Amino acid sequence: MTLAFEVALVLSAAAFLAYGTACLAFDGMKRDFERFGMGRLRVLTGSLEVLGAVGLLVGWVLSPSLVAASAAGLALLMGAGVATRIRVLDSLAQTLPALVLLAMNAFVAWYALTHGA
Repeated sequence: MTLAFEVALVLSAAAFLAYGTACLAFDGMKRDFERFGMGRLRVLTGSLEVLGAVGLLVGWVLSPSLVAASAAGLALLMGAGVATRIRVLDSLAQTLPALVLLAMNAFVAWYALTHGA
């Protein structure tokens, strides 16, 4: 199971570094947040995504507690993302990335807490 944990952690960190950076820097994400009625939360969301990804990577080296906290925070963020996508009636295909990242980070948080990864 350690391999699954490490793959999930690295994939999550990479995804959130990419999404967080896109959220902060690209107009496409700005349009999405405006479509969601949450334009004022875009910078906060992008910052939390980047910080969560950094927390996963730093925690992987230094502290299972930091991994667990970062992954749990990212899972909560994705829970809000799923709720937002449902609220605006997005398709399953549009919602699926948030669902996958929610599940992946819930797994990483659980594993770090129970195995002291």
